[in-house]
Amino acid sequence: MSVDLSLLESLMSINEKQHLDYVLHLNGLKYSLSDVSIVNSPTPVNSPTTRGGVYFSDTFAYKIKGIIHDLSIIPLLSKTMLGPNTEFGEIKITTQIANNDKKTTLSIFTNLTNSVQSSSKIELNMILVKLESD
Repeated sequence: MSVDLSLLESLMSINEKQHLDYVLHLNGLKYSLSDVSIVNSPTPVNSPTTRGGVYFSDTFAYKIKGIIHDLSIIPLLSKTMLGPNTEFGEIKITTQIANNDKKTTLSIFTNLTNSVQSSSKIELNMILVKLESD
């Protein structure tokens, strides 16, 4: 995992205190991601192995949860989800944070672990893979 932990901790702290705008980028399209939470939690699934569909997992990983209200994204998600796919795509999420009166754009790369769909929204559960800043 390629993550600047101090930058990630800053993002988590800012995200708890104020509303940040998150944009999910998938197949050249942009989707607004709302109600975003980022937590460090135990035993995620983060990469496939070749032994009978068993997954390797770290002890802890950073999980990101968010909601998309545009249901047109649903057909695009199947190619990105961990699970039966042996090749899965990363999902890019961008946001901006203010740091010393300067805006910094963050690119968060994730793997989708699961999604929960209702008639008006889809909740995405993801694992952070890497974090980059401009």
